Amino acid sequence: MTSRKLGVIGGSGLYAVDGVQDARWQSVETPWGAPSDQVFCGTLDGLEIVFLPRHGRGHVHSPSDVPYRANIDALKRLGVTDVISVSACGSFRQEMAPGDFVIVDQFIDRTSARPKSFFGSGCVAHVSMAHPVCGGLGAVCAEAARAAGVTVHEGGTYLAMEGPQFSSFAESTLYRDQWGCSVIGMTNMPEAKLAREAELCYASVAMVTDYDCWHPAHDAVEVTDILRVLTGNADAARRMIRGLPALLGPDRAPCPQGCDTALEHAVITAPAARDAALVKKLDAVAGRVLSGSADTHPG
Repeated sequence: MTSRKLGVIGGSGLYAVDGVQDARWQSVETPWGAPSDQVFCGTLDGLEIVFLPRHGRGHVHSPSDVPYRANIDALKRLGVTDVISVSACGSFRQEMAPGDFVIVDQFIDRTSARPKSFFGSGCVAHVSMAHPVCGGLGAVCAEAARAAGVTVHEGGTYLAMEGPQFSSFAESTLYRDQWGCSVIGMTNMPEAKLAREAELCYASVAMVTDYDCWHPAHDAVEVTDILRVLTGNADAARRMIRGLPALLGPDRAPCPQGCDTALEHAVITAPAARDAALVKKLDAVAGRVLSGSADTHPG
């Protein structure tokens, strides 16, 4: 058993959860630049918890500009073991109505303007994304959300679009009818990929705000409508988070899915050929498997 430390990535208001003790804002430096904001740290019913506003307080980062690598590195550097991503999304399914939560289990990544890996030339690694989220952590989120009075759908494919514009009608119809997607959003990629590379258990809680433009009653998505639903969703998300410590507990067994050992056989660059500068940047993310290799190549 190891100690559990929960990270929550989401909207700026999620950290306002009743009962957080020893609360403080903390700055974190990473080799990948500054995270979206300071992190809000504390203890909730005996569970250490870290909140990171994905877009920064005041919503200053667009989806394409969110420093995803710095965010995940910062959480890993602080000792986070489990990450829950909370984000707004549009729905492609009539039964997944505004106000509902979808526990995502698959992704289609249509983003194109974001660095998607910690690894690269000088230290190459390939992690599996066949099952891109932690099923056990997702199930706990579903249980906590239901207890908070939310309608929850377990399982669904999240289409990650680049944005910041919303979909065209043709795109929305394609993703719904031809690709079979459940929800659409702009922020879970490359976040989920980076969490896997960092050997973090990652669960995605997609909060439905609208039906996207495929729906005859939602053919023009308006930000004002989304914000109105989002306020109610944020209240529900805080109630969900409030119930997580009792379900998760402060102790953590190895992940049955292997999220916490995702790099075990993923790094394929020979130790003698690894770039020392890149290996140094990977100290928090991949130090478990790269320890001792930083000085094997002059860079």
